[in-house]
Amino acid sequence: MTDDARADAPPRPPLRPALSRLADAGLALLRTRGELAAVEFAEERERLKRSAITLGTALLMVAFALGGAGLWVVVYFWDSGRLTAIAVVSLVYALLAVVLWRVDAARVDADPAPFAATMAELEKDRQWLARQSRPPAEP
Repeated sequence: MTDDARADAPPRPPLRPALSRLADAGLALLRTRGELAAVEFAEERERLKRSAITLGTALLMVAFALGGAGLWVVVYFWDSGRLTAIAVVSLVYALLAVVLWRVDAARVDADPAPFAATMAELEKDRQWLARQSRPPAEP
C-alpha cells in the first residue's frame, strides 16, 4: 500500500478499547449466567429438601399403616394359618415396594434435567458468538 492509499483509508480504531469492551461484555455474560445457575441451584436444593421431608414423613406413616394392617391380618388368621398369613403379608409388602420403586424411577426419568435453563441460555450464547465470529458476507 502506498502512503496516499493509507491516508485515504478510514482510521482503524485502537485494539485496546475493543478488547476491553469485549472482556467487559464477556464478564457481564458470565456473571448473569452464574447468577442464573445460582438461582436454579437454590431452587433445586429447596425442592429436594421439601421433597425429602414430605417423602420421609409419608414413608413413616405408610410403615405404621402397613405394619398395623399386616399385624391385623396375622392375628386374624393366627389359629387357622398363621404362616400363610405372614407369607401373604410379606409378599404384598414386597410387591408394593417394587411398584413404588418403578413409579419413582419413571418420575425421575420424566423430570427435567437440573440447570436446564442455564444450559439453554449458554447454548444460545454459543450460537450467537458463532454467528458473530463469521466474516460478513460480501455483497
